[in-house]
Amino acid sequence: MKKILSITMLLMFSIVVHAQQDVTQFLGIPIDGNKKEMVRKLKEKGYQNDPMSEALVGEFNGANVNVFVVTNNNKVCRIMVADANNVDERAIQIRFNRLCEQFAHNPKYVSLQDYTIPEDEDISYEISVHKKRYEAVFYQQPTDTVTVREKLRSVLEIIKLSTEYLMEDWSKRPVWFMISDYYGKYYITMFYDNEYNRANGEDL
Repeated sequence: MKKILSITMLLMFSIVVHAQQDVTQFLGIPIDGNKKEMVRKLKEKGYQNDPMSEALVGEFNGANVNVFVVTNNNKVCRIMVADANNVDERAIQIRFNRLCEQFAHNPKYVSLQDYTIPEDEDISYEISVHKKRYEAVFYQQPTDTVTVREKLRSVLEIIKLSTEYLMEDWSKRPVWFMISDYYGKYYITMFYDNEYNRANGEDL
């Protein structure tokens, strides 16, 4: 029994270490390390400094965007991507739904529900009156899915591991987006998060 528990613990430790190394990526760049290095890598992708702010400017998924690098304890924990141009209600609905479709059909991501906005939804009314937030959350799958699946299969054979581990693993690599409004116009804000580097109260 002790031997089985030891094997199980070793397998679980191996998976956890692998997960911590396999963090959220933005354009193939791991969201980790220091800000200076991240900015350098983003510039190699073609983004440039915005002289009016701390943002980097460029194009992402067919749209002009402002990119912000967010840190916690000098470690990059988030890349925020905001549309540079505001659009009307109908255009933002189309853009939001299109993003939902793109993520849903991308094998690098998993999601738990359909976030598509119904055609007859009055977005401006829902936001202004009901304070509704339009957001969609997806999770990046590990890049080395074969290794993780093999290790999970071994663990499942021993302790019948539930889906709770997978949910915990995915939750560390969320990529989500929302509709933001600015004086009656709208834009998309996207967040690529590395939850391993986020604040968890350790500074309190």
